[in-house]
Amino acid sequence: MQYRDRGVVLRTFKLGEADRIITIVTSEHGKVRAVAKGSRRTRSKLAGHIEPLRHVDLQLYRGRGELDIVTGAVTLDRWPTLRCDLDRLGTAMTLAEAVDQSVHDRGDDPVPYQMLTGALRRLDQSHSEMLLPAFLLRLLAHEGTAPMLEGCVVGTGCEDAPIVAFDPAQGGVTCEVHRRGRQLSGGALEMLRLITEGRVNAVLDLEPSSDTHEVAAVVTRMWEYHMEKRLRSADLLG
Repeated sequence: MQYRDRGVVLRTFKLGEADRIITIVTSEHGKVRAVAKGSRRTRSKLAGHIEPLRHVDLQLYRGRGELDIVTGAVTLDRWPTLRCDLDRLGTAMTLAEAVDQSVHDRGDDPVPYQMLTGALRRLDQSHSEMLLPAFLLRLLAHEGTAPMLEGCVVGTGCEDAPIVAFDPAQGGVTCEVHRRGRQLSGGALEMLRLITEGRVNAVLDLEPSSDTHEVAAVVTRMWEYHMEKRLRSADLLG
């Protein structure tokens, strides 16, 4: 069966002497893995269109196996600015890795594709330290694992006690009386609340600070707890 879709190439692998396996998050078919035959040859028409972090219009063939076959590809966006900046490139690779970890094969949910293309477009225009944690947190919320941030998740009768920590195992914040998890400042808590409420633009233009660093650390820990995987690309960010 032939079909056509738009997608972002998340990663590629060599296959044999001339082929590649590519992983793509698409707008209509979830995460797709496909073989791009002959794409490693110099004269291949596919070669320049199926590199990681390319936004492409794809033609594919679905057979009986697990891997589809790429029969055509045209680049829609390549986001050249982020490719020339190591910090932006590291962030972009981590965004792609997060989508790869969280999106199911052959799904029909367009939101991860929409989120990723929007984040990469924003990253190509400007680099915000808060883009990655905001993306991860919104993706967790979309998957149904948003943290509880309005009150202590451990005990009762502590409504007046200040929130002082975050525990991913408990799924949210803890108070001074029932302190568990990582220490959390008031500024970092407010940023987390803004993101989960969908007010992401309110945090993207913030200058780097101890609070933004704290949010990044908390969200990364929460992501890795829920996914049970490290974000290896995040090591590139230092």
